[in-house]
Amino acid sequence: MDQAPASDKVMGYCVKCREKREMVNAQEVSMPGKGGERRAMKGNCAVCNTGMYRILPKKR
Repeated sequence: MDQAPASDKVMGYCVKCREKREMVNAQEVSMPGKGGERRAMKGNCAVCNTGMYRILPKKR
């Protein structure tokens, strides 16, 4: 999949920090979901390095 450009900050919710944080090494992935494949961003928390996901809206 495509990797997000460094200038775009991808934000997601870190379950460990319990706050919205910036993702590092973010890349777009495809994951199974209701009604077919879902787009998501996968990366790590910039503070604690915990794995994070952010589900993206469907393409129109």
